[in-house]
Amino acid sequence: MMRQYELVERVQKYKPDANEALLNKAYVYAMQKHGQQKRASGDPYISHPLEVAAILTELRMDESTIAVALLHDTIEDTTATRAEIDELFGEEIGRLVEGLTKIKKLDLVSRKAKQAENLRKLLLAISDDVRVLLVKLADRLHNMRTMEHMPADKRARISEETMDIYAPLAGRMGMQDMREELEQLSFKYLNPEAYETVTNRLRELSERNEGLIHKIEDELRDLLVANGLLEAEVTGRQKKAYSVFRKMQSKSLSFEQLSDVYGFRILVGSVADCYRALGIVHTRWRVVPGRFKDYISTPKQNDYRSLHTTIVGPSRQRIELQIRTFHMHEIAEYGIAAHTLYKDGTNTNAGGGEADLLSRESSAYSWLRHTIEALAEGDNAEEFLEHTKLELFQDQVFCFTPKGKLIALPRGATPIDFAYAVHTNVGDTCVGAKINGRMMPLVTRLANGDEVEIIRSGVQVPPAAWEEIVVTGKARAAIRRATRLAIRKQYSGLGHRILERTFERAGKAFSRDAMKPVLHRLGHKDVEDAVAAVGRGELSSLDVLKAVYPDFKDERVTVKQSSDDGWFNVRSASGMVFRIPDKGPQAGALAVPTEEGPDGPEPVPIRGLSANVQVRFAPSGAVPGDRIVGIVEKGNGITIYPIQAPALQKFDNEPDRWIDVRWDLDEENKSRFSARILVNVINEPGALATISRVIADLDVNIRTLSMVRVATDFTEISVDVEVWDLRQFGQLLSRLKEQDCVSTVRRVYD
Repeated sequence: MMRQYELVERVQKYKPDANEALLNKAYVYAMQKHGQQKRASGDPYISHPLEVAAILTELRMDESTIAVALLHDTIEDTTATRAEIDELFGEEIGRLVEGLTKIKKLDLVSRKAKQAENLRKLLLAISDDVRVLLVKLADRLHNMRTMEHMPADKRARISEETMDIYAPLAGRMGMQDMREELEQLSFKYLNPEAYETVTNRLRELSERNEGLIHKIEDELRDLLVANGLLEAEVTGRQKKAYSVFRKMQSKSLSFEQLSDVYGFRILVGSVADCYRALGIVHTRWRVVPGRFKDYISTPKQNDYRSLHTTIVGPSRQRIELQIRTFHMHEIAEYGIAAHTLYKDGTNTNAGGGEADLLSRESSAYSWLRHTIEALAEGDNAEEFLEHTKLELFQDQVFCFTPKGKLIALPRGATPIDFAYAVHTNVGDTCVGAKINGRMMPLVTRLANGDEVEIIRSGVQVPPAAWEEIVVTGKARAAIRRATRLAIRKQYSGLGHRILERTFERAGKAFSRDAMKPVLHRLGHKDVEDAVAAVGRGELSSLDVLKAVYPDFKDERVTVKQSSDDGWFNVRSASGMVFRIPDKGPQAGALAVPTEEGPDGPEPVPIRGLSANVQVRFAPSGAVPGDRIVGIVEKGNGITIYPIQAPALQKFDNEPDRWIDVRWDLDEENKSRFSARILVNVINEPGALATISRVIADLDVNIRTLSMVRVATDFTEISVDVEVWDLRQFGQLLSRLKEQDCVSTVRRVYD
C-alpha cells in the first residue's frame, strides 16, 4: 500500500508547488474514517482511495483532485458528512465529493428507462466540473483491476456498465490508454472464452516473433535520424486482445487474416516534422492504399491529433504508424486531464501555437456540454440515452459547409444528419442537398472531406420515414418531435371542430380561453394538449363542455316522428340526431345519425384528414358513393364506416365520437377502395373460375378470398374486392347474380 510521503512525492514531481498540507490532511482524514474497513479482497479499504489517487497522479492532476480521490468514498461509506468536509477542506472539495457520492448510487445497467435517467444524472454531475468524471474513471479503473474478488453476477454487471458507459466516456474525453484498459478488463469478464482464446493467440504470435518489435523500432529510428530527425522517438507494441477481437468481429476475419497486429508511434518536435517523417516513411516503404488519415488538420472531437498510415514495413511486416508531436502525444495520453494543467499554467513544455491551442476550451469538454444541451431538447430519457450512446460509440467522418465550417458526424451519416448537426431548424426545412456541388439523394452516405450544401424550403415538414434513414440521435429526436407536433396540430384542428359542434348544439359558446381555468380538471397542462386529446378521442367533448359549464345537464329528448314506419329520432344533448328502429326485426340493431338534423359545420373531408390524422376504414370497407360516418377511436385516429354498418351500434351512447365525413376524391389520382361481398355458389367445377372471371372483366381487384362449404351442394365465398366507386360495385353485384352457378350475392358490413 502506498505511503503518505510517496503520494506527496508523486504529485510534487509534476507540480513542485503542490499544497502538501492539503494532501497530508486528506490522507490522514481518509485513513481515520475508513478505519478497519475491508475490501472484498481482504485488503484494508483505504488501499482503494489510495490507488485511485495514484492513478490520477499518472494523469498529473492537481492536489485538489488528488484530495477528492482520497475522500471520494467517505460520505458514502463512513460517518463523514458534507458539512464536515466543507469545514475541513473547503466547499469546492466538498461539492466534488458529494457529486461522486451521488454518481456511486446510480445503476447504469438496468431496464432501459432507468438507465437513461441515471445517465442523465451522471452527465449532469460531470458537466459541472470535469474533475468529477476523472476521479470516477480512476475509481472505476481500480475496481476493474481488482474485479476477481467480486461475485460472478456483479462482475458481469459492472463490466457491462463499464463497456457501455465508462470506457466510451474515457475515449470521448481523449483518454485512450484508460479506455483501452477499461475495455480489456471488461472483455475479460464479459466474454472470458474469447478473451482467453485471443490472448493465447497473441502470446503465441509474440513468442514466434520475439524481437520483431525492437527490430522494427530500430530500423524506423535509424531511418528518421539519417534524414535529420535526430530527436524522433519510436515505440511499438502489440495490439490488445479486445482491439483484435473487435476488428475480427467487425471485419468478419479470422485471427490468421489479421495483418496489422503491431502498431508503432513516432514522436517528433513539431507539426512540420510530422509531415516530414511521413514523407520519409512513405518514400522508404510501400503504403497500404486507403489507410492514411490526417487528424492534425482535422482533429477528432476529443482533441486527438495525429497522422495515421499503414505500411508494408521492415521484414515485409504490415504495420500501423501514428506520427505526432510530443505535445499531441500528451493530449492523446491524458486527454481532458492535460487541459486542466495547461489552463492552470503548470505545464511549461508547450511552445508557440500549440500552447495557445491547448489553453482554449477542450473540444472533448465542449462535446460534453453539447450533450448536456440535448437534455433540454429530448422529450424523454430514453431518446436521450439513444442519442448519447450513438454519439459515444460511432466512429466519425468530417464534412464541411460551403463556408468551410467543419462538421463531425458518425460514419454512415446522411445529408439529413448534416443538416440537423448545423441547426435543428436547418434539418426541419431540408428538402435536398448538394454534395461537392452536385445534387445528390438525401439518403447518400457522406464521406470524409465532402462539402455539403443543404437546400431548404419554408413549407417543409420532415417526413416520419426520415427517422429510419438518419444515424445521429439528434436528428432522430428532432424528426420525432417534428412529427409529433405535426400530428398534434392535425388532431388539435379536429378536436377544435368537435368542440365547436358540441358547444354549439348545446347552445353554448366555445373558446379556448374558457378552457384555461379548468385544465386541471381535464388532466392536461395546456389548452393545445387538451384540444388534441379530444381529436384523438382520449378526452370526451362532453367532459370539456361540463368542465367549462358545470351547471350543464346532459339530457336526451325523444321525439317520435312516425310510428307507422317503425322508426323514431333521438337527439342527444350535443345535438346529434339518431334514427333508430322502433319495432320489427331491426329494433335496437342500429343507431346512426340521420340525414336531417340541426345545421352545423361542414362535414370533414376524408382526404383532408388523411394527411396526418390516422384515418382507416372498417374491416369490411367503404366505397365512394356510400354515405359514411367517422368514429373517433381513442388514440387511433378515425375509423370510417358505411352508414349501414351494424358495428355502429356500440357507439350509441357516445355521440361525441361521431364525426360527419364526406368523400373528397382527387379525380386525377383515383384510388381503389375495399368492400366485402358474400357469394353463395353451387358446388360444381369451374364455379370459382366463373366468379373470378366476372370480377376481372369489370376491372375489379380481389384483395382476399376465403371459401367455406356450408352444405353438400353449396359453398360460401367471402371476397374482399377493390373497386373505384359504388357504381362499379353495383355492376359487380348485378353481374354476379346473373351467373348460373350463383345462388345469392350480398354485401357484408361489420
